[in-house]
Amino acid sequence: MTCRISFGRYPFLVVLALALVVGVAQGNPDPQPEAPAAQAGETPEFFQVPESWQHSDRLADRRAMARDLTVYSQPRVVDTRVLQVMGMVPRHHFVPASARSLAYQDSPLSIGYGQTISQPYIVALMTELAQVGPGVRVLEVGTGSGYQTAVLVAMGAEVYSLEIVAPLARRVKETFAAVGLTQIRSQEGDGYYGWEEHAPFDRIVVTAAARHLPTPLVRQLAKGGRMVIPVGNAWGTQELLLVTKDDNGQVRTRSVLPVRFVPLIGGPDH
Repeated sequence: MTCRISFGRYPFLVVLALALVVGVAQGNPDPQPEAPAAQAGETPEFFQVPESWQHSDRLADRRAMARDLTVYSQPRVVDTRVLQVMGMVPRHHFVPASARSLAYQDSPLSIGYGQTISQPYIVALMTELAQVGPGVRVLEVGTGSGYQTAVLVAMGAEVYSLEIVAPLARRVKETFAAVGLTQIRSQEGDGYYGWEEHAPFDRIVVTAAARHLPTPLVRQLAKGGRMVIPVGNAWGTQELLLVTKDDNGQVRTRSVLPVRFVPLIGGPDH
């Protein structure tokens, strides 16, 4: 059968036998309680979103996109808070002007320099897996367009974000300023090594595929923390992993689903 696998920062279609879709069959390893779809106009107090987002253009498109995210069943995004945020963040401000008409399609889009903005479903899924909430300290590796960053901030997180591609790192700062996000700590840097100065982090979200689980990131993950990261070959098999560290410092990994991301740039081979 033909299965549409949800990919991150790189578009790809693949035909697989159902038995091979191991990660999808596992479903969400830590599902949130089943919740109703996001209600239009509801804005929980902890959401950190500029007032203008609730009244700006294409609000209907955003809410329709958020509703469409609930059709995925393997694994399904069920956290109402995540769906509400996805319905509020103006994705069209995070894509190039030439692609804004496509901003609310559930697909990745090129942002230049060999990078893409992730499809909305994968952004929502990674946010749900990370279990982000008010005051949670999050390290994001791969700022890219800034869209995932904005979603994390809207969830109430304290976000630190690294982007290794210099032109993107400069451009995303301008984007954040333009959309009213002034509380994000972002800078150019090699995310493979994390951000030691601000460690440890309660959550780590990686938006590019590492060939292996980066030791510096595992070390900077706080006890009780969660990391969501795609791992695998650049042009081969990749898995979206949920990495947890318990209160004793023991690390466990669980595969969520097969994905296709652009490779993580940096690290010892860079």
